[in-house]
This record gives sequence, C-alpha cells and structure tokens, in this order.
Amino acid sequence: MKTLRDAKIGSTVKVIKLHGEGAVKRRIMDMGITKGVEIYVRKVAPLGDPIEVMVRGYELSLRKADAEMIEIEK
Repeated sequence: MKTLRDAKIGSTVKVIKLHGEGAVKRRIMDMGITKGVEIYVRKVAPLGDPIEVMVRGYELSLRKADAEMIEIEK
C-alpha cells in the first residue's frame, strides 16, 4: 500500500482510499481530499513533517500522520 507520505516531490498522485476513523477522516475530507482527487506534492519539510501539497487549486500542509492515512496510486 502506497500512501501520500511515500510520494516524491513534484509528483502528481491520485487518491484511492482514506483510512482512519471518525473526526480525523472527516477533517481530511473537509480539506478537499476525497477518493479520486489528484494531489500534487510541492514540498516536504527537512525532517519530513509537514508535507505541502496542492489539491483542488489550493495549497495545503499535512502532517506525516495524516499523510499516512491517504492511500494513493501513481
């Protein structure tokens, strides 16, 4: 299983599935990350946390823990 955390800088990936429960999953969905949406990975901080992405035309920063809940395909 590949997650958003595994995506390389400069790549565009597609969301297959969201893992997680309740409020955490709802928060990710509220940010616009849903099944089938494309995400462009812009930057990763030096220690790997957070990850800056572009989704639905806006920039978003995600913690590593949240990025691990987003299953992707290249």
